[in-house]
Amino acid sequence: MTNFNRLKNPFHKSTLMRKRFKLPLAVIAFGVLLITSCDKLLPDERESVAKNSSFTQDLYTPTLGRATLYNTFNVGNSTQPLTFKIINPRTYSGEAAPELTDVFPVKVWKESYTGDETSFEEIEKKRGTEMHHLFEIREHSGQFVMWPEAKSSFVHAQPDSGYIFDVEMSNSGGRRYFRNMRLKPYREIPVEPTTQSPVTGQTTFIGTGPSSWSNIFGKRSGQLIYNIDVVFHKISDEGHSLSFQFYDTLQNPINPKKFNLTDWAHLVHGFDMQMTDTAVTYQVAYPIPLTNLKTKYTTTDGLKAHVAFSYDRMGFGDRRVVANLQLNFAIYEPGQWQIKFLFLDDNPNFDDE
Repeated sequence: MTNFNRLKNPFHKSTLMRKRFKLPLAVIAFGVLLITSCDKLLPDERESVAKNSSFTQDLYTPTLGRATLYNTFNVGNSTQPLTFKIINPRTYSGEAAPELTDVFPVKVWKESYTGDETSFEEIEKKRGTEMHHLFEIREHSGQFVMWPEAKSSFVHAQPDSGYIFDVEMSNSGGRRYFRNMRLKPYREIPVEPTTQSPVTGQTTFIGTGPSSWSNIFGKRSGQLIYNIDVVFHKISDEGHSLSFQFYDTLQNPINPKKFNLTDWAHLVHGFDMQMTDTAVTYQVAYPIPLTNLKTKYTTTDGLKAHVAFSYDRMGFGDRRVVANLQLNFAIYEPGQWQIKFLFLDDNPNFDDE
């Protein structure tokens, strides 16, 4: 009876419930306290500057007069973003180097070049002028840039020992220094291909050769022609034109119309084509090529412009012969340029048999 009445008592039931939930509530309270305490004990996450972050080279030898990009930084385990600065640039003998510490106007792309631009003016509207150090490091990537406005007339070039500089790498977790890195630029090489020495600036031969040619038979010998020179000639620093000319063994001009299969309209990314009996001239934007972008005017890697001249004739046995003359080239200095193809030993036969 006593047990039965005790179970029927509602107050007694509440007491049992309180006793039943007393332990779990205590556990929960203890857990909350533990989490709060642990949270206070955990340190704030900090950015780190890792020892395995490094540059893969410490000697840089860009060619002056052209844009050069070096992507040589290995981030390792450092926390990004990182901030980079070139500090204390000086000559190899320890003197001040204002040519590296001052800023200069340089030409930069404001919009992307596509290779489909239809006028010189359209290309120029995509470029503007900004003030930069001639040799600088990009603030958050660690890439080095040498701008084409750097010239050997005021920048030390080989065989001079060049420059020494340091790089500061930092984030909120600390900083690290890369000491005594070297910059030893080569002299300008205005065109490629070339025989000009990047150290002395001297040339060993007047001309170079085409990249390839085929089925060009001599008028006198009837044999394949093997001796063709290519000469780059700068008429003036002013202007922005490019001409193609062809000369026979007596230095007489060959009419470019004889290369009758040539796609003159799309030979280069140039405009306002003018064809005469001695030359074909375009208005172009420099450098050529403008960027490393592969276009219909460049080699497959985008590093050189590609031109192809072609003609056909009926050969022996009424066999159609297609002749080709090709050149991969680059021109880094603006101005009025001529590219001359010189046939040295025999003149090409353009006539049918």
